[in-house]
Amino acid sequence: MLRFDKTYKAPPNSGKAILGRTLPSLLDEGCDRAPNDRAFNQWSEAGWESLSNHAFRSAAEEVALGLLELPLDKGDRVALLMHSDVNFCLVDMGCLLANLIDVPIDLTQTIENIIFIMQHSEAKALVVSNLDLLDQIVPYLWDASTLKIAIIADVPTNWQQLRSQRLSDRNEATQETSDVKEIPVTECLVIPQLLHRPRVDRPCLEFPPCIQLLSLEEVRAKGRGCSGETHRQQLRESLEAKMLATIIYIPGSTGQLQGVMLTHENLSASSLAAFTSIPDLALGAKEVALSFLPLTHVFARTFVYGHMNYGHSIYFSSPNRVMKHLMEVRPTLFATVPLLLEKVYHHILERASKQSTRETVGKKKRAAKRKYSTATLQRWLRARKATKRHIGWLFSRFSVFKIELQFLQNAPIQNIVNWALNLAKQYELGRKPKALYALQLKVADRLVFSKWRSVFGGRLKYLISGGAALKAGIANLLAAAGIIILQGYGLTETSGAVACNRGQFNRAGTVGVPLPGVEVAIAEDKEILVRGPCVMQGYYKKTEATQKVLDEDGWLHTGDLGEFDEDGFLKITGLKKSPFKLSTGKYVTPEPLEGKLEKSPLVSKAIAVGAERKFCAMLIFPNLDALHEQARAIGLNLPTEALLKHPCILALYQALVDEANCHLPYWSTVKRFSLVNATLSVENEMLTPTAEVRRAKVVEAFAKEIEALYAEETTQRKRDTEVRKIDENPIPEEFPCPSIPTDACPVYARSLNHY
Repeated sequence: MLRFDKTYKAPPNSGKAILGRTLPSLLDEGCDRAPNDRAFNQWSEAGWESLSNHAFRSAAEEVALGLLELPLDKGDRVALLMHSDVNFCLVDMGCLLANLIDVPIDLTQTIENIIFIMQHSEAKALVVSNLDLLDQIVPYLWDASTLKIAIIADVPTNWQQLRSQRLSDRNEATQETSDVKEIPVTECLVIPQLLHRPRVDRPCLEFPPCIQLLSLEEVRAKGRGCSGETHRQQLRESLEAKMLATIIYIPGSTGQLQGVMLTHENLSASSLAAFTSIPDLALGAKEVALSFLPLTHVFARTFVYGHMNYGHSIYFSSPNRVMKHLMEVRPTLFATVPLLLEKVYHHILERASKQSTRETVGKKKRAAKRKYSTATLQRWLRARKATKRHIGWLFSRFSVFKIELQFLQNAPIQNIVNWALNLAKQYELGRKPKALYALQLKVADRLVFSKWRSVFGGRLKYLISGGAALKAGIANLLAAAGIIILQGYGLTETSGAVACNRGQFNRAGTVGVPLPGVEVAIAEDKEILVRGPCVMQGYYKKTEATQKVLDEDGWLHTGDLGEFDEDGFLKITGLKKSPFKLSTGKYVTPEPLEGKLEKSPLVSKAIAVGAERKFCAMLIFPNLDALHEQARAIGLNLPTEALLKHPCILALYQALVDEANCHLPYWSTVKRFSLVNATLSVENEMLTPTAEVRRAKVVEAFAKEIEALYAEETTQRKRDTEVRKIDENPIPEEFPCPSIPTDACPVYARSLNHY
């Protein structure tokens, strides 16, 4: 039985819990109360293409009715292999209206994982963004035995001719001679012969599956043929809030993917709770959102549903264009992951450093013109010390501030930037600055902070950070510059956020207070427990896995460790589960990686690290006896420390890492590793009595080695390639390292090329 002291809920006046809503009803309400001619905006080479929310709703209804004209029944699964754009939203809403369960697939997944998701979910239809994506997976579609339909969102203008040509190619391959100029959309297309060169790794089945191939526009045309008011109304009448809306696949604790089942109410309750919690949020085109995060993830998707409900203008960008589009779109709302904010933070520091360099170069030229002297600074410092001795507190503060202003007017740019940086570092998010500090912030805002805000377009009201933990220093610094950061916490299993900072309830270093309708508790072992309308129905076809995380009382065991401070703010303190999140918001499951490496006789232990970092890295503890034996076999008879730094040995372990990386998405692979001369044991508390690794203890003990792995690339490269001398015998710069036989990682075991 669970034991905890208390449950935590949303404070009064911090949002509303709204239940019983379907996702299409959120769009309907947005269209009715906030019509917006530029609600959906898609970037293209020709510029921004806009769509009103009424036009979007009509298009989604066409998609829904068109899908139901195909051999699909309500409740069937539709896989979405799509870019995060307007078409994704259109197909998603079409599926929801048609009571079809959509299965969004992360475009960064490996091809074999994509096929696994389609097969496991028994998807009958697949929607892809373009022919490039389709062509990459066509050779493997016969493994998706339930697939009957493939729909392409963006097709070239010569689509009919291209499709006809492909059919002609098939006929020539089967020695059938016929001049086919057009192909009806009902034609059976045989996969894989028609659209690709045969796979070389396995023979084709005698009767490969027949898949009907259509464009999204052709599906909409079918829908327009039966799009009367009666049909449109029937779509909504058949929907209920408790119906399953989507299945989102995420890595499980063993590395195998598992599908999170979310209902309409799960997603709508989460979205509405978050949006009603944000103070002063306007309806319609007054609010502009820039979306660049993957809509295959629940974080970005719930925000899009909220924007639909409020009738906001949504601009869809991409990770490689987002910084440019921030300046162009100038959003009032922007959701991101910590990695982008870390880049902005380092960009601010880098610009300050460059300004310092420029100041040094031009110092002599400016000296003659500048009326600045150190005497001004000295007077300023003396005034600060003498503050308490002045007659009248307010007068003394004004005097100090006046001298400070005089100093800033004559100071070099770099001094001003550093002064503003120091002010920002003193800022505490959620606490109102007082007296002199408030005046100083206003001056810094005019001189420096306004330029920081311009990076985000200059009119940002709220910056929402999620997906991973944001460092308190970054949150405070940006908040000092007038960029209000709302950091939250949640899981796919909770349909997005369960707690977030907002309004007066905002503290850096925390993830805020619970959202309306959500209960949060801390178990005896400090695990965070969540209960509420946002909690998933379970893992698809995985009853045992569901029972491990979802108990009889409805509490979801998150696997994260946390605590509430005295003011009721939730802090994440660690992990009970082994999977960890990168600063990109992506999960890494360490056991499969570690297990593959530990199969080698050269590896005693392997520990994956990288929680809240940019990428996954690995600490490898070699089996020294086996390593020395292997080294002597290739002519290396060196002390252990020298051996662990030798290029041939590093290459040997790199080959092992490359082999372990195969079958993993690129973001989950090990980018760097370090060979550590140490032993993990029960005695040094690195292992439990059952030989399980105490990960927190390892991270603490080898913090220096881990930091070195995340050093700047130039530093890392220099360290890795440096020629060292051991004793008095230098290691030859060109030692003839023996070749290491490795198997190339097959295409289907690598991430999809989604660009």
